[in-house]
Amino acid sequence: MNQPAALQRVAEPLGDAIEFRDSRLLIARPALVRDRIEILARLAVFGREPDRGVARWLIRRLALEAGAVPASIQALYLARGRGEVREDFTVPAMNLRALPFHAARAVFRAAKALEAGALIFEIARSEMGYTDQRPSEYASTVLAAAIAEGYQGPVFIQGDHFQASARRYAASPDAEVKALRDLSDEAIRAGFFNIDIDTSTLVDLKKPTIAEQQALNYTLCAELTAAIRKMEPKGVTISVGGEIGEVGGQNSTEPELRAFMQGYNEALRRAAPGAAGLSKISIQTGTSHGGVVLPDGSIAKVNVDFETLAGLSHLARREYGLGGAVQHGASTLPEQAFRRFAEAGAVEVHLATNFQNMLFDRLPAALRREMYAYLDKNHGGERKPDQSDEQFYYRIRKNALGPFKSDLWSVPDGALAEIEAAWEKQFLLLFDRLNIGKTKRDVEKHVKAPKIQPPLSDYAADLAQAEDVRDLAD
Repeated sequence: MNQPAALQRVAEPLGDAIEFRDSRLLIARPALVRDRIEILARLAVFGREPDRGVARWLIRRLALEAGAVPASIQALYLARGRGEVREDFTVPAMNLRALPFHAARAVFRAAKALEAGALIFEIARSEMGYTDQRPSEYASTVLAAAIAEGYQGPVFIQGDHFQASARRYAASPDAEVKALRDLSDEAIRAGFFNIDIDTSTLVDLKKPTIAEQQALNYTLCAELTAAIRKMEPKGVTISVGGEIGEVGGQNSTEPELRAFMQGYNEALRRAAPGAAGLSKISIQTGTSHGGVVLPDGSIAKVNVDFETLAGLSHLARREYGLGGAVQHGASTLPEQAFRRFAEAGAVEVHLATNFQNMLFDRLPAALRREMYAYLDKNHGGERKPDQSDEQFYYRIRKNALGPFKSDLWSVPDGALAEIEAAWEKQFLLLFDRLNIGKTKRDVEKHVKAPKIQPPLSDYAADLAQAEDVRDLAD
């Protein structure tokens, strides 16, 4: 293999731990690669081009060689829909907004301890904006973490809330749909083989019938599914999810689920005859993203309608062969509540805000003050007149994660160790409550993860520019 100069520079910290033979990359000294992979992870985040892109590509190649393979969870979910996989566990889908390399290491340690394989790393369209993480960066940090922890098996990386902006769609429908297609293409190239389409923002409750209310939602979801099917690498069927109700609004109903699925399946047959459909469906059961903060900074009690969740999960499996229903916005629930997701047969639950809370609670005080000062200066206009300091900073502080990304990666080792330890303890608790222990054997039985070798050209530059994400959900 004729290595370009950038590849030689990027690979230098690994020394003789890796070898290039023709087109193959071989790991000669696995322990040394695990020990030094953080150097490449930092370069993948903070390096200059072309080295940054080459580092991301090299991490992915190393992950494949080490046995950490980007994969689709589709086959596991459909097997569950057929009754071939137990229904008493719920897959955690974790949005690692800050320090994703370190957070993912904590996830993999917890997963190995419990022999868990059914877990997802995800990032939403909105989060890509305010955390300053394009898909290839996020995937690289997750895969580097897998290498560092010696994790082997399918690694499920997901595009969460690839959501249509109702405002932008109203102004230019074709442009907004194209933006979602382009984002999907960028993500798939980076190893995201799971994508949640969210066109539920376009549900029109003013229409007289439920089918008419859901029509634009299911039609566009089917069109985007058809587009994603054309982007799939050979041997991969991407797990695609749909959504029928906005998080934080009214609870979803059986008629809504049926109207969406019947309309979606028919629209997909027209758009792409024979194409694989959805593996899961996101519903609304009472939560709001991030919880609701009271004036004293405490989190208001979050209500989840587990009866609705159980009923719609059962309906999704029985009538449509899906893995079940998906719950969003649940990470700030009381710890004892998480067992109820598995008991309800929810196929997946999305978790983010509490991991962020744990980070801010443990940051050095000086850095936290600096981040809050930045928010005062750049987001003070978003503060509502009746908000306390606690309410304002809790709602808005995610917007400091991107501008302070370098500072977060430079947190002193002692504070970083405390943050990682807290995360690992939380992941262990959540994985236990969601009952995903021993699911590695279920994943190995049903999921076939081909090693898709990415071309270096896919990592030459980011495929999309940062966008205004203020009206999008996490």
